[in-house]
Amino acid sequence: MFQQVRPRTAAGGAVNILELVYHNSVRSVRKTHSNAVMAIGMNMLQTVVFTMAFFFMFQMLGLKGSAVRGDFLLYIMTGIFLYMTHSKTLGAVSGAEGATSAMMQHAPMNTAISILSAMLSTLYIQVLSFLAVLFVYDVAFNPGVISEIHDPIGVILMLCLAWFSGAAIGMCFLAAKPWAPTPIGIVSTIYQRANMIASGKMFLANTLPPMMLNLFDWNPLFHAIDQARGYAFVNYFPRNSDWEYALWVGITLMMVGLMGEFVTRRNVSASWTARR
Repeated sequence: MFQQVRPRTAAGGAVNILELVYHNSVRSVRKTHSNAVMAIGMNMLQTVVFTMAFFFMFQMLGLKGSAVRGDFLLYIMTGIFLYMTHSKTLGAVSGAEGATSAMMQHAPMNTAISILSAMLSTLYIQVLSFLAVLFVYDVAFNPGVISEIHDPIGVILMLCLAWFSGAAIGMCFLAAKPWAPTPIGIVSTIYQRANMIASGKMFLANTLPPMMLNLFDWNPLFHAIDQARGYAFVNYFPRNSDWEYALWVGITLMMVGLMGEFVTRRNVSASWTARR
């Protein structure tokens, strides 16, 4: 009854891990609401509100003419979708259950499964929400807008790149949080708020002067959003961004975060929280 049954083969171990990731991902999806459909519906509503807020802001400020030629709402969505995926993945990973969590008392649960579940559950919710929003917009408001997307595969890959870079930065925050919970929480909040502008979802990189470009090109999300618009619109060719930069930054930060999480996991203590 109290013995842990270990798989005897590598394939059995892989299946066991995938099963754990699946069940923990479902648990992560239901954290926001006990009903998974309602959790996705709430995320869709947030996406719609975000999109409409930026739409009316562009209208009132007279910035609609500065957008790329093509469907204006699609231009906004390419920025909002990637920004929300990046930001929510960062928050989910940085808030994933660590070594001192009560869930880690249940074998064979571990931090790797917790982190991977947070990543996959966020990607699942975001992709499903965005597909639903695009479908409703295509059917009810602008028939055929989905077919106007120049390279859908490229846009999806840039969405995955925004997701991966958000997970990588979240890993660094997760590794550092037990050592300095309050400062890291403040830095994480500042980064997410700064991305409201620094992500570049409100403008095109090609239209920025060099001085302004230097303020944004450090951000991997800025490159992912600009490249996504290059794939979405046939008449936009991003010259001031590079998806390879975002990929290499994401890989580097993920390796740093994994190493930091390993060190933290070996040294963390449940008494740290009481001492802070």
